[in-house]
Amino acid sequence: MSKETIELTRELTNIPSPTGDTSTIIDFIYNEMTSHGYEPTINNKGSLIITVPGKTLDKERFITAHIDTLGAMVRAIKPDGRLKLDLIGGFNFNAIEGEYCTIHTQDNKTYTGTILMHQTSVHVYKDSGTAKRDKQNMEVRIDEKVSSKEDTENLGIQVGDFISFDPRTVVTPSGYIKSRHLDDKVSAAILMNFLINLKETNQTLPYTTHFFFSNNEEIGYGGNSNISPNVVEYVAVDMGAMGDDQQTDEYTVSICVKDASGPYHLGLRNHFVSICKEKSIPYQLDIYPYYGSDASAAMRAGADVKHGLIGAGIESSHAYERTHKESIQSTEHLVSEYLFSSLS
Repeated sequence: MSKETIELTRELTNIPSPTGDTSTIIDFIYNEMTSHGYEPTINNKGSLIITVPGKTLDKERFITAHIDTLGAMVRAIKPDGRLKLDLIGGFNFNAIEGEYCTIHTQDNKTYTGTILMHQTSVHVYKDSGTAKRDKQNMEVRIDEKVSSKEDTENLGIQVGDFISFDPRTVVTPSGYIKSRHLDDKVSAAILMNFLINLKETNQTLPYTTHFFFSNNEEIGYGGNSNISPNVVEYVAVDMGAMGDDQQTDEYTVSICVKDASGPYHLGLRNHFVSICKEKSIPYQLDIYPYYGSDASAAMRAGADVKHGLIGAGIESSHAYERTHKESIQSTEHLVSEYLFSSLS
């Protein structure tokens, strides 16, 4: 399924969905899943839930992927008509310097722009290369004829308008997919394609399973609600973090043993490993030191479940990200084998 998943990932990444402004992508998933015979529900927070009945009804599973992404809001309109930013999610200003963006107004207009340092021009500013990349120095240059605060306000732009970043999604001949927001739209595509394939093959899962597409993960409270008391296992499918001292790579599925919230359930982790060994699925065990997931949010909310975290390896997380089709394929394989397996 990895080819279909990559194409769906491309489609998802091109739907703007910064945390707080996710109704468009939720509607897309709702319509897509409805067209395949599912009956999704949307909770009060705006997350989408699909419950698939299984052979066993008294013990259930819960699996999540999040569709909200990093983004920004208009913090202020400057005297020259440019915009100050307030960031949504945990990332650094340097990760978006030079990026194209879209401003989404409250009356549903959109305007394009570029995120730049105020001191960008090397011909004018001596400190253009050394000035701090922060909310004081970074701004949005709007692609409209504006030179004052009033000009920008006349466009309908105001404080609180959402700003999304151009994903620049590219699939290379060598099998890489590079884009913003692979965290976590790769995982969302994996779950969607699993559900589509489940309908097409007319298979029945061993346990009733809730598929939860959360829309507040990047700010810490994604899939922490709507968890049935019958749920015994909770799995977040989210990116595997790469870097120094990390085992995760772009060619295997990453199984998280611990993140900033603490260790994940040992029995469930061992269950993932045994599946990978039995089915010859390439995998890596890893610790993500500065990371939290929907599963860890559920634990903080008091869920009485075994919790786990798996996902494709994503390079340069929360910047211009990249993974490979082999990692997506390995993650798909583990997700499928897990959902058809016995409880850990």
